[in-house]
Amino acid sequence: MSPAKDNATVLEIGGREVRISNPDKVVFPEPGLTKFDLVQYYLAVADGALRGVDRRPMVLKRFVKGISQEAFFQKRAPEKRPEWIETATLHYASGNSAEEVVVTHAAALAWVVNLGCIDLNPHPVRADDLDHPDELRVDLDPMPGVDWSQIVDVAMVAREVLTDHGLVGWPKTSGSRGIHISARIERRWDFRQVRHAAETLAREVELRAPGLATARWWKEERGESVFVDFNQNAKDRTVASAYSIRPLPDARVSTPLDWSEVRDSRPERFTVATVLERFAERGDPAAGIDETVGRLDRLLALAEQLGPAEKAPSGGDGLGRRQSSMPLIEIARAKTKPEALEGLERWKARHADVVALLQPADVLVDGMRGSSSLWYRIRVNLQHVPEAQRPAQEPLEIDYDPWAGKEWTRS
Repeated sequence: MSPAKDNATVLEIGGREVRISNPDKVVFPEPGLTKFDLVQYYLAVADGALRGVDRRPMVLKRFVKGISQEAFFQKRAPEKRPEWIETATLHYASGNSAEEVVVTHAAALAWVVNLGCIDLNPHPVRADDLDHPDELRVDLDPMPGVDWSQIVDVAMVAREVLTDHGLVGWPKTSGSRGIHISARIERRWDFRQVRHAAETLAREVELRAPGLATARWWKEERGESVFVDFNQNAKDRTVASAYSIRPLPDARVSTPLDWSEVRDSRPERFTVATVLERFAERGDPAAGIDETVGRLDRLLALAEQLGPAEKAPSGGDGLGRRQSSMPLIEIARAKTKPEALEGLERWKARHADVVALLQPADVLVDGMRGSSSLWYRIRVNLQHVPEAQRPAQEPLEIDYDPWAGKEWTRS
């Protein structure tokens, strides 16, 4: 390690020099973690972290102003980059393409962290075959009001469904509230087929765990259940990989687990500090994941048995826009989550009698992906409010237009 100009530090990692700018910048104020601490963390767990991202193109989710500000998503690799940073060109469903960063060694890990990447978001494909995923991703996303024991019950059912269909599931905490389960698959099926298999798995989990799990895509229809998010297998989607630090105040980590420890685990127990100790003591519980490659034949055969999935009704406006079956009102559209939640609190203050009748899952907070960043929408489902007491749609508390100023290219 050597000092450099403008308070930077240069690390030599595997024979490659990586410049860490502003190493003393505090990224996580609560535990006091600096940018250099994050680099050191990823180097310490590199064996496990690389297993989740190796040879996979990734979207750079950059927190250049720290975790208190929204990240921006950068698909294209920076033009100024070391010659040893590899890239791959992905073609998106939108028709656009992007030359994305491909991490293959520890030096590249340190380099992307220096750019402000706190968590790592790889695609489920390898750079040498961008059309055929080698990973089926099961994202168990609990609705508000769902406790850990219910999430675990659904995870065990998902494991059972995977096993029954010739696949091995490897669990990890999402780093937020849920659980991710990954299964390696042969690279024979395209994105559409993999997503179809994932949707079939979700429907089967719902059938085996009624009331606990749901495959319903529309949030307002899920109730207090665990959503088996099959759409994370769509072509343009990425998820935080193993050992990713999540941008939460306690610096918790998306941590691989043995199945035997899932029930007694809690996401908040796995932070940068505790995972460093855990990894040094026991290594990576997912070390064998690449040796358990399975096939999708059985899940796709099950899809034929179950028949077509239920489609959401469309609106009558001739544009095919979906018309919800639930009594929804929209509260706010905001650039940041705190702004959106402040708008929600103002609405609650005016409608205390209605708030008393709401269930936790009736307040819908959606992080909406824009072209390069998130914006936030808050809606309220009035299904538990008697019709005569339901407030009408009012002007939004905050009416942010995420498309203002955007220039649209003609197709």
